[in-house]
Amino acid sequence: MDPRQIEAKANEFREKYANLKREIAKAIVGHDEVVDGALCAMFTGGNCLLEGVPGLGKTHLIRTLSQVLDLEFSRIQFTPDLMPADIVGTTIVVEHEGGGREFQFRRGPVFAQLVLADEINRATPKTQSAMLEAMQEHRVTAGGTTHDLPQPFCVLATQNPIEQEGTYPLPEAQLDRFLFKLVVQYSSRKELAEIVDRTTGKEAPRPGRVMGGDEILGWRALVRELVVAPHVKDYAIRLVLATHPQGEFAPPITNKYVGFGSSPRGVQSLILAAKFRALLDGRWNVSFGDVRGVALPALRHRVLLNFEGEADGVSSDRVVNEIIEAVPTKSEVAA
Repeated sequence: MDPRQIEAKANEFREKYANLKREIAKAIVGHDEVVDGALCAMFTGGNCLLEGVPGLGKTHLIRTLSQVLDLEFSRIQFTPDLMPADIVGTTIVVEHEGGGREFQFRRGPVFAQLVLADEINRATPKTQSAMLEAMQEHRVTAGGTTHDLPQPFCVLATQNPIEQEGTYPLPEAQLDRFLFKLVVQYSSRKELAEIVDRTTGKEAPRPGRVMGGDEILGWRALVRELVVAPHVKDYAIRLVLATHPQGEFAPPITNKYVGFGSSPRGVQSLILAAKFRALLDGRWNVSFGDVRGVALPALRHRVLLNFEGEADGVSSDRVVNEIIEAVPTKSEVAA
């Protein structure tokens, strides 16, 4: 693409994105950072985990996304008695009218373009693991046969952070497959007033559809074409390496409170999300600010605290924020 084509594409994307935000705002009050994070996952081909106490609108947000995006939608309500076959599907024996039998695979609810994994931490680890292959490779294996999932494919999961009976913390391998972990906060006084007006008065306006699956795939390809300069890429790499205790770039807080740091998926998430931010800003190259802006949601679930960190009540958010402040944009150490 020449510069004029690049600028035209970027402007078109920004206009489409603004339309998306306007339609979503008809149903969702506030939570701009959460909305932007979920859309970032959609346009970069990642998955997203939304964490918050019950009643903050996590499920409602994802349902609204399914309305503004013309995608095949499926909701999986995770419960302790849910089995992997209830998600992936199962092979059954079908009898024909003329006689004879054959095995047929009946697809589960994961065969959709936008999958809502509601309260994913209420299912057992065995059932949670059924999502691993789908989230990473966009396919599932059942009965020795591999089945591709429809594209574009995205998993938006919710979980309750309150420790209650019947919840199972997501294993590290599962968390690592989420591009972002977004924390849904309480609404403000003004936002609560707007929510009350919309939900207790006359019928609120319904969001309209803005784009479909083929267009989303096109924007995903455009995001990946953005340029990342070597020094910006190195900055993202050093941020991830700074999460490794006793590593070359680890600040004191990492060495003291972190047990295990981010995997290479952390760097991939940083770069893809930073490209998305740059495109929204109308730029064709990624800046240090883009990387810094996505570091917290991209790394907070990839930093595992040690016993001392848990005992001192240190949060992973605090660790990531201090890493962002400690790691300089320019490195004095050769790669």
